[in-house]
Amino acid sequence: MNLLTIAWKSLRQRRLASSLTALSIALGVMLMVLVLVIFGAVNSAFTQRSVGYDLIVGPKGSELQLVLSAVYRMQPPIENLPYPYLEQLRRDRRVVSAVPLAFGDVTEQGDFPIVGTTPDYFENDYMPGQKFLMRGQRIGKLFDAIIGAAVARENGWDLGTSFSIVHGGAESEDVHDEKFTVVAVLAPTGTANDRTVFLNLQGFYAIAGHEKPIDEVEKRLRDFYSADPERLAASLQQTQQYREAIAARAAAADPGALPAPVSPEAMKEVTAILVRTRPETPFDAISLSAELKKGIQAMAVNPVRPIQRLMSGLIGNVQKALVVLTVIIILVSGVGIFVSIYNSMSDRRREIGIMRALGAGRHHVFGIVLAESALLCCGGGLTGWLAGHGLAIASAPWVIRQTGLLINPWALNSLEVWLFPILAGLAVLVGFLPAMTAYRTDVADALAS
Repeated sequence: MNLLTIAWKSLRQRRLASSLTALSIALGVMLMVLVLVIFGAVNSAFTQRSVGYDLIVGPKGSELQLVLSAVYRMQPPIENLPYPYLEQLRRDRRVVSAVPLAFGDVTEQGDFPIVGTTPDYFENDYMPGQKFLMRGQRIGKLFDAIIGAAVARENGWDLGTSFSIVHGGAESEDVHDEKFTVVAVLAPTGTANDRTVFLNLQGFYAIAGHEKPIDEVEKRLRDFYSADPERLAASLQQTQQYREAIAARAAAADPGALPAPVSPEAMKEVTAILVRTRPETPFDAISLSAELKKGIQAMAVNPVRPIQRLMSGLIGNVQKALVVLTVIIILVSGVGIFVSIYNSMSDRRREIGIMRALGAGRHHVFGIVLAESALLCCGGGLTGWLAGHGLAIASAPWVIRQTGLLINPWALNSLEVWLFPILAGLAVLVGFLPAMTAYRTDVADALAS
């Protein structure tokens, strides 16, 4: 009979105390696994793997706010950029793709953010190597819409559903008259796209109330193109022609007989521009970002760096604090194992004496006690590890519904690799003193007790 078998039978004789001490280890390990799984999903969502673009171009301001609004839709946008700047950026030789985004409204049902964009948005990868999958057709008509998986699930919408949007945000009661129709539903992506409604950019501009007064637009154009007189003159020429067309229609004897003036590009704005540069020349993104940083018009932000600073400065510290807390729980559980085994030594002196009398050496008795400690630590740890991942599997659908994060419950964190070696070391540490007590037990005194 080997030492592990004897140790197992000894633990079964004290099954209640053994189960409780192993349970304390299991709960600590389970909590650690859950912390690592959840923060692993958060880390995956807020890294380069969740962004398929090299740069985000937006108005001057906070880099973090620009990324959180454009990519994660968790912050209001800084301001807007003139639409002609989008065309200017597209003509840059370094730019492969420039996709506009226009924000400002939410759905009447569910308060999901509205994003006006172009079909190019769905042609590009939403993550490196990950393409959009959708059920339905691409946006074709002015008031077509594509909805994310979470929007479809929570609102109960499907192909053909008509809906209204609210102007200015969830707290507003100004519901637009226009009705939009769902033409496609995106497959789950685990990104903010799941909780977003996408409109045809031209349809977004056609919504009543989205066009700003001409005087305000002209002032913003003068500020934006103050260092570029040629483009400023071209833009102001468009707004002046638009002003004259509106005035001519208003002065006509029968204004309804004349077609409504078409809003020129200079009257339109975009909130942010998602930019992909030439993959064969990685320096393009750096040079474009540095160039814009020197100017006064806009800024280009690598979508990863602000999030990495946020993760390392705030979320990373929270993760470390929770991991340290679970380590303390496991250490306290180890102290419980030490107390349980050590206190049992006085009740087992006779048992140890009998084993010694039957031929067991001191080192055999020493090994049995260490084996008991190892079974409690490693057995409890294995139970907690399985329970942690099992609970993650069971709760993953609910977490996905609530947060949109795609969780892989069996994804191993690098810290988990050290879990069982550490537990084995803890077993030796807490079992050494009780094992030495058994090792030093006098056979005659033990049998006489």
